[in-house]
Amino acid sequence: MAKIRVLIVDDSAVVRTILSDALGKDPEIEVVGAAQDSYVAREKIVQLRPDVITLDVEMPRMDGITFLRKLMAAKPMPVVMVSALTQSGAATTLAAMDAGAVEIVAKPQIDQRVGVREIETEVVDKVKAAAGANMALYMAKLRLSASYKPVTKPTSAMIRTTDKLLAIGASTGGTEALKEVLVQMPADSPGALIVQHMPEGFTRAFSERLNALCAMQVAEARDGDSVIPGRALIAPGNSHMSLRRSGAKYYVDVKQGPLVMRHRPSVEVLFQSVAKFGGANAIGVMLTGMGNDGSTGMLEMKKAGAFNIAQDEESCVVFGMPKEAIKLGAVDKIVPLDKVPGAILDAI
Repeated sequence: MAKIRVLIVDDSAVVRTILSDALGKDPEIEVVGAAQDSYVAREKIVQLRPDVITLDVEMPRMDGITFLRKLMAAKPMPVVMVSALTQSGAATTLAAMDAGAVEIVAKPQIDQRVGVREIETEVVDKVKAAAGANMALYMAKLRLSASYKPVTKPTSAMIRTTDKLLAIGASTGGTEALKEVLVQMPADSPGALIVQHMPEGFTRAFSERLNALCAMQVAEARDGDSVIPGRALIAPGNSHMSLRRSGAKYYVDVKQGPLVMRHRPSVEVLFQSVAKFGGANAIGVMLTGMGNDGSTGMLEMKKAGAFNIAQDEESCVVFGMPKEAIKLGAVDKIVPLDKVPGAILDAI
């Protein structure tokens, strides 16, 4: 099996070296080159023909976003953005995802050498996920989402009371998949809990963007938030989110903890808690993403009486997480992405 050929584009020699070392340790990856700016990168793409590029957002001469837009217009290919953990960095990185980047890796804030080593697992996993991305499908999804317009929220009086709740897991390609699902959900939808694999600092900007487009209220979850109809809570990057119940009401716990199935936040943590406390009131949804995060948790949800939906292979940017849940027999219904909202409403 051919190795994944990676080109590292970053103006920092330290980061280039550390990313090269981290990726080079994996037997499935070969770092074929490095570039200090976009102009050198352009030449090396033609010369080296990489499968994946890691791209710094902030670079001299031509910034990463401008370069990414030019690249995607000429030759769409998998790109993993490397971005600073700042509010402006988060907004810029979401713009990069709009331009075609399929994954995000957070650049360390203080000690770069220590920080990058702490996210070695994440860098390797995201490069592998990017390598398996269906870029033609992903670019089509981006063109679709560009047509979405901000919405006016209905008054809270329109929201009906319900016991039902949604639990949604997604990874590579999930930012667009979640957008496509949530913009179709009515304002009185059951409370939704969402884990999208995304670094710390980026989930708030992502939730704010979704909130502007969706009839539901969308927010980054905080510890102790209530799960109520009409609100979707997104697990913060670098924190696990789980469901708990007190009397007739649902709440979320947002906590630190070890990586689970190589992730924090982990879909597995959310789904296991929903199996325990949501039971037959829950509807599980597994969207595009690499790996098996959440598959056994979804099986536990099914055993507890939940109704589970998986995105089909043809509409997935990466058919990993849905595939693993289907293999375990955890899924009740498999549908294309555009049919997921209808399947959820049918289950309700």
